[in-house]
Formats: sequence, C-alpha cells, structure tokens
Amino acid sequence: MVYNSGEKVRKACRNKSLTKQTSGLAPGFVQANLVILPKDWAWDFIVFAQRNPKPCPILEVGELGDYTTKFLAKSADIRTDLPKYRVFKNGKMEDEVTDLINLWQDDYIYFLIGCSFSFEEALLYSGLEIRHITQNRNVPMYKTNIICSAAGRFKETPMVVSMRPFKTTDVIKAVTITREFPGVHGAPVHIGNPEIIGIEDINRPDWGDSVTIDKDEVPLFWACGVTPQMAATVAAPPIMITHSPGHMFVGDLKNYEFKI
Repeated sequence: MVYNSGEKVRKACRNKSLTKQTSGLAPGFVQANLVILPKDWAWDFIVFAQRNPKPCPILEVGELGDYTTKFLAKSADIRTDLPKYRVFKNGKMEDEVTDLINLWQDDYIYFLIGCSFSFEEALLYSGLEIRHITQNRNVPMYKTNIICSAAGRFKETPMVVSMRPFKTTDVIKAVTITREFPGVHGAPVHIGNPEIIGIEDINRPDWGDSVTIDKDEVPLFWACGVTPQMAATVAAPPIMITHSPGHMFVGDLKNYEFKI
C-alpha cells in the first residue's frame, strides 16, 4: 500500500495497521531514523553526530522529555508514530516493540536523523530502478570497516552502509543525484568491490534483505542511519531506543526541501 501523506503513515503506525518497513511509502515525504537517549548521554551523541555527519545527519532534536515533533512534522508522537522500534540496554538489543508508551521517560531526548529513503524519489524520477522497492524488500545494510570518530562515551564505531545496485552506465547519475541531498546521507561512501570496506558476502546483509545484483551492475554504498545502533553496542549506554532498521519516521516536509 502507498500512502499519500506522512500523516497517514504515522496514523497507520499509531493504530498498528502498519508495522513493516517504509521504503517507497508516502512518496515525496521525508523519512528519518530515530535515536532516543537519556539526557545524561545526549550531549555525547550530539558531538558524535557532528563528527560523523555522513551516517548521522541530524534533522531534528527534541526538547527534554517532549515526545512531540516540531520541525519534520507538526505534533507527531515519537512514541507511537514509527512502525517498529528497537530497545538496547547496556549494549545489547533486548526488545523490538511497536510503541514506546510504557517505556518513555521524562529525561529522554529524541534525535531524528536523515534517511537515504528520502533521496530515492529523486533516483526514481530520473528513471533509475531502486531494486529493493522493485522486489518489495527492505534495503540491504552492512557493517563495514569504515570507522566513525569517537565522541565522549561514544567510542570509535564501524559505519553501517545501505546498498543499491545500478548499471555501470548509471553510476555517475546516481552519485550526482544523491550528492545534492547531504542532509539525508548525500553521495555514496563507496562504489564497487564490497570486500574493500569489509563486507565479505554482499548476499548476506547484516540488516534488511538481500537483493538481486545483475552482472552488468555495480553496488553503491551509502552511509546509513543504523550506524547509531552499532554505536549503542559499542558504547553500551544503559538504554538507547532506535527505529527498527528500515522502519522509519515519515514526516510532513517534502524530500525536495532537503536538496541543495
């Protein structure tokens, strides 16, 4: 099903009729990754994001204890308006839930981080195929050997990337289009041989689903907003809540508003 607004996606999440990944839903509307941390850890994360803008481009930061959005959408509820969430405690993922009503605390601060789903519209408009959308799958995501800079208690962390294959003749077009969207990860961080960035088997993603890569195609890898989930396993804060990979917050702003 395709929704014609971000508000309708959020309403479907709220009433639990939507619990699947959001790539291709609500075409034209911005999507975002989510991180929620206690106040005590929030400053360290802001600095981590500032030092690693490719995987962590922050689009909105919530007020202390406030679960409603102000910028990407008017008064959306961070506790209910995503399809699925992950709960990390002391570096381990302990649960996956469809709302945070019973988990929200007054000392929490949320962060909404740019998502590569937001530049997919521009790729599709230019005539390029997005393979995971065509095959009705979640985008493939991988842990790499690209290391993010440390910040406070957030230590050096392997970057996570998402992958989309394109024909060799379309690689320059894909790079040119996506570099105009730095707030949603921008240009790829790697093109071609996945082993160079530590991916041993491209057909076995660490998150998401595998997709077909044809013989005349090249894999392109973009920095991914799942990187903070990797940071959670390294830094091991007492609690950190995120979106489930591929299950994004969908806002009211349009994708083209993030183009430079």
